[in-house]
Amino acid sequence: MVDITTLLTELVITIVTWVIFVSPALWISGRLLAGKHHARFTDALWIVSIGAVIFYLFNVFVSEYTGSFWLSVLSYVILLIIWLALVKHFFDCGWLRALAISIIAIVIAVIILVLIGLILAFIGISFGWLPFAALNI
Repeated sequence: MVDITTLLTELVITIVTWVIFVSPALWISGRLLAGKHHARFTDALWIVSIGAVIFYLFNVFVSEYTGSFWLSVLSYVILLIIWLALVKHFFDCGWLRALAISIIAIVIAVIILVLIGLILAFIGISFGWLPFAALNI
């Protein structure tokens, strides 16, 4: 059984993290593919906030009550469809454009996170997931 305090704390951390890192990338990719008038930053915030809540609660339910590998795979497919539906609704675009916006948002987010990691590494804060041993940092 999941403790409600732990559940809410993890949910808030998930939402804040997604809003900080995913919203700007989603907004940029939305503006590139859907246009300025369809992709507002508040729309990106809504997509990420609603998506984070659904993703987190869905994962807690699936991991807590099912434990089946195939149900986990099915849950991620369902979550992908829900995410694309959110992007489609808020950015007023079609399914393929929503998929393209999402993929480009992932690429932008990864680039931003790697740049942040490089900047932090150069000022002395390093992470284990970046290959700095080859750079002698």
